[in-house]
Amino acid sequence: MGPLELQMEPLEKIPDLINEGEIHLNSSSPAANATRKVYASGTERSHFNSLAEVTKSCDLKWVHSRMLMSTYLVLIKAKINVLLPFGPLAIMLHYLTGKHGWVFFFSLLGIIPLAERLGYATEQLAFYTGPTVGGLLNATFGNATEMIISIYALKNGMIRVVQQSLLGSILSNMLLVLGCAFFTGGIVHYKKDQVFNKAAAVVNSGLLLMAVMGLMFPAVLHFTRSEIQYGKSELSLSRFSSCVMLVAYASYLVFQLKSRHNAYSPIDEEEGQIEEDSDEEEASEITYWEAICWLSILTAWVSVLSGYLVDAIQGASESMNMSVAFISVILLPIVGNAAEHASAIMFAMKDKLDITLGVAIGSSTQISMFVIPFCVVIGWIFGKPMDLNFQLFETATLFITVLVVAFMLQEGTANYFKGLMLILCYLIVAASFFVHIDPTTSND
Repeated sequence: MGPLELQMEPLEKIPDLINEGEIHLNSSSPAANATRKVYASGTERSHFNSLAEVTKSCDLKWVHSRMLMSTYLVLIKAKINVLLPFGPLAIMLHYLTGKHGWVFFFSLLGIIPLAERLGYATEQLAFYTGPTVGGLLNATFGNATEMIISIYALKNGMIRVVQQSLLGSILSNMLLVLGCAFFTGGIVHYKKDQVFNKAAAVVNSGLLLMAVMGLMFPAVLHFTRSEIQYGKSELSLSRFSSCVMLVAYASYLVFQLKSRHNAYSPIDEEEGQIEEDSDEEEASEITYWEAICWLSILTAWVSVLSGYLVDAIQGASESMNMSVAFISVILLPIVGNAAEHASAIMFAMKDKLDITLGVAIGSSTQISMFVIPFCVVIGWIFGKPMDLNFQLFETATLFITVLVVAFMLQEGTANYFKGLMLILCYLIVAASFFVHIDPTTSND
């Protein structure tokens, strides 16, 4: 079709012909200029308005399709999402029956997929923020469940539940999560020892020992009765030590992200680059703002369920004949660490142990050096006597656990036997807390 034939076509058909590709206009051709002049006139602007409306409707359809796609990816695609209905069911049981055992059990089941989906949304957000900030976001939102549960328990004056749940989260990350990751990674790569960077492991081990020191001195002061003012000096010492630990953790973040960025690169950097080039590049499944929106929604839903979970702890302890210590140290952290558990095992199977250590040991470091001191400061603000005196049994358990893990990491290698040893150590810890009675509760 030439320029002469274009003049014979009705003006209403020209946009359709252009869209269908039957008319090809050069931007500098006389026909193109004539067409622009004709459609710039007031009589034919309605055609451009109709095109704008079509474009707008296409944008709305695209937004609608993206919403459906992201909803499918976050709430439907993963198999663990079959547990999502247990959350609303727990709320219904709370108001209809008041049976705390069932409310606690269904709340636990409902929080498990939410914790895992928080890890997924954080991983998607890390595609846009980069690996360094993404690792920090992964550790932060991975511990969001524990922080929310702790704040709710702290508001209700359940200080021992806060202390024991945070302690249990550290023990679970260091023994169960890291042990399962080493075990599965060692089974998949049984022909060799997996290697990781010792620099980050040594720094994290040092921070964990510092956290043990911060928890040990208030407990020793309390049980040796060597305080100036019994019951008050340990609280003052805990608040001072918490501020020091927060400063130490902030310094650690600066050290990790800026000062010694190259020290945390993989050991075999050249081999790592070759593997990255050979592997297919992973792409994000949801957009930047979709990840932020889903993080907000999931965090809000975790907050709601955490309130019902905390309210049902005491009743569940009585109905299930389990101590509150066992529920707080063993059951709650396993649920809260669902995201770390899954991601650590996945990275270990891919022979990416540096990321596995960042998830497991990094999460333990963040809880011990940031979340626990943060809860002490929040309790200070709320007027709650939250301190670092975790009692003698819990403090000794944490101290021995840090020593065991530090010895396991000092060689810079991992295999299935080390993973099995860590898992068996966690079983001993779990059995110990199953027969343990909180001395504060027994005295009351």
